Amino acid sequence: MKRLSTFILLGLCTIGSAQSINEVLRYGLEETQGTARYQAMAGAFGALGGDLSALNSNAAGSAVFNNSFFSATASHYNRNNEAFLGNGFRSSDRNYLDLNQLGGVFVFKSNNGSPWKKIALAVNYDMVQNFDNEIRIGGTTSVGIDNYFLTFANGVPLGPIRVQQGELIEDAYLDIGASLGFADQQAFLGFQSGFIDPEDPDDDNNTQYFSNATYNTVNQEYLQRTSGYNSKFTLNFAGQYQENLYLGATINIHSVLFDRLTTLDEDGYDPSSAIQSSYFDNRLHTEGAGFSFSLGAIAKLSDNIRVGGNYQSPTWYNLTDDFAQRIDTDFADKNPDITFIDFNSVNLFEEYTIRTPSKLTGSLAMIFGKEGLISFDYSYQDMSKAELRPASDPSFTSENQFISEQLGAISTFRLGGEYRIDRVSLRAGYRFESSPYADNPSWGDLEAYSGGFGYSWGPNRIDLAYTRSERDLGVPILDIGLSTGQVNQVNSYVSLGYSVNF
Repeated sequence: MKRLSTFILLGLCTIGSAQSINEVLRYGLEETQGTARYQAMAGAFGALGGDLSALNSNAAGSAVFNNSFFSATASHYNRNNEAFLGNGFRSSDRNYLDLNQLGGVFVFKSNNGSPWKKIALAVNYDMVQNFDNEIRIGGTTSVGIDNYFLTFANGVPLGPIRVQQGELIEDAYLDIGASLGFADQQAFLGFQSGFIDPEDPDDDNNTQYFSNATYNTVNQEYLQRTSGYNSKFTLNFAGQYQENLYLGATINIHSVLFDRLTTLDEDGYDPSSAIQSSYFDNRLHTEGAGFSFSLGAIAKLSDNIRVGGNYQSPTWYNLTDDFAQRIDTDFADKNPDITFIDFNSVNLFEEYTIRTPSKLTGSLAMIFGKEGLISFDYSYQDMSKAELRPASDPSFTSENQFISEQLGAISTFRLGGEYRIDRVSLRAGYRFESSPYADNPSWGDLEAYSGGFGYSWGPNRIDLAYTRSERDLGVPILDIGLSTGQVNQVNSYVSLGYSVNF
């Protein structure tokens, strides 16, 4: 039977388990997914249109279609993570299949002399992010789990984090979280599991604690396994005005599901240490929805040159979290009932909002008749403007200040080309995305290379694409108090798509 409790002091958890800068990056950064043609050309479609996933780059893109059109795309994903911690190296690899794009556009042409030559209505589903991933970090470090609990516990009175007479330990855990907040709850876990003890155990007003673990270095094995998705359902309306101007607008509705399991095993303490082994596991579940809109335009400057511009509004995500933990040590004087706190004791958080920043995209394309094209997009998004809401919450105010100081502007460059030989189209692309941090050497820039081809017969076309992206990033072992593993993450996608003109 699951035990549930709602955090009244919602903001106090921003330091630890959720609702922090990590969530802003999770939902604010987007992968280049979509149709196989879009992926093969690195998503450089802002001045081109004529592809359903091009609506991600420019809302006017559907008006470029000459006929009604349908497409569907499936992808095989491979994620490889090589992680370093101290002298330790771990590698993990994960593969999965997904339907990442499905949609259609209906084109209505004017025959009555109107300056509006055609109108297009499009409906499209795109995968923004697939969260399926696994990272393993292991090695020797001088910062043990006890530092995590000391960070929260020092300053917390001892009395409220005792188990009261006749109270079950799992009920105490949930009640402390609901009434006092995340920091006190973590202090409770550290104390009851034996990681830490009060300087004065007879004083309920004691606020200073010490560690029961002694070591110079410890051995840690950390696993972070995530799953879920951020998908986007797009409704689009666009039109061609006279011969050379395309205008469009989209409404985007996001659906979010995210699960994260982290496990941390630790040993290698000094032989005289009162603790010789321990584990600490956390599970986070998030779900919700988001909304954004975009406005775009494409202009033909000549038969060969097109330019485009697009404004994507901020995305407002309304999310809810639930969070559970389990912990144990071999400390002799721990509370023996500590194992009753497990993933069946679930903390529920009130609904909150993440507002990711708006994005501006400018595009240029050169069309070489029926032989091929080259396209370039540049996007700018200032991540320091991201916000957690309600902004009136004191802890959200503090975290938003931290976000504005740590994050910076992301510049994204996309370059794509296509060359046609009869029924065959050869494609290639390159994408560069700068780090979202203003100054953080743990997070590097992203580089991606892509290629593919298409084959057409009659109204039908099959497209195949391969994309490889790479980025170095720092992955903290827990969110506060411990070391950070350095991870080289390589994502590879193979996508197959089918489309048909009507």
